[in-house]
Amino acid sequence: MPNRSEIEVITPGLLRQWPLPVPEGGKGARGTVLVVGGSRFTPGAVLLAGLAALRAGAGVLQLAVAESTAAALSIEVPEALVVGLAETGDGAVAGRDQERLGDLVGRADAIAVGPGLNDIDETTALLRQVLDAAKPDAALLLDAYALGALSHEPGLLADRKQPAVLTPNATEAGHLLGRDPGDDPDADAAELAERYGCVVSLRSHIAAPDGRRWREESGDAGLGTSGSGDVLAGILVGLLGRGADPAQATCWGAWVHAVSGQRLAPRYGRLGFLARELLDEVPHTLAQLG
Repeated sequence: MPNRSEIEVITPGLLRQWPLPVPEGGKGARGTVLVVGGSRFTPGAVLLAGLAALRAGAGVLQLAVAESTAAALSIEVPEALVVGLAETGDGAVAGRDQERLGDLVGRADAIAVGPGLNDIDETTALLRQVLDAAKPDAALLLDAYALGALSHEPGLLADRKQPAVLTPNATEAGHLLGRDPGDDPDADAAELAERYGCVVSLRSHIAAPDGRRWREESGDAGLGTSGSGDVLAGILVGLLGRGADPAQATCWGAWVHAVSGQRLAPRYGRLGFLARELLDEVPHTLAQLG
């Protein structure tokens, strides 16, 4: 692993020296993953993240989504337990009085919060519930509106035992930093990692709170498509569910996401593939490294 003063490029050689856990036994040994998100109008974000988690090797998948979308998602993802959550009149997942959520959170080994959520205040309250109910060793991944909630209340993760990964885009990074991102995303990622005590993945620049830093250089413009970030979040939480530590899951996930896009380019061109088409490439990409 790199020294704290280095930025190491993520390569197959690096990852082979940092092998993922290979749990033995049934599906429970491969981890229970929970994805919390999906407003009435954006259930696809949870679908993409959940399927990506399974493709990355998670054993059990739970989805907690706006109640109006739960039936459709349970048909679309028959491999998952899908639970409907109360929603506001605008179709956002409500942040309070989610009695069924606590049981799901308490069973999860890795939890992604954010894909498809669309209300900062409701998401903030929802995130508090998740943090309070999560097991001390459950891994967290905050994405999309969950990052907005964290920027509004920077102390949400303070004194929490759960390890966490943050996956901001440039706009979300600006909110978390309290300023416009600079010209050095490596430095911005490192600042965020130190500030929030989490592993941070910012536009293929990854930083851990202990000072380690990595860069993924295989990605191409085709990954900048709607839903691609949800697939990345799902890969990461799936690897966390398998038992990878946050830095390992984030480095592996960034490489798998990027190379899965490379595998699609000969068929669809650099800019023509869809986020959903990344899903089938994920296990093939992981298999490249044995």
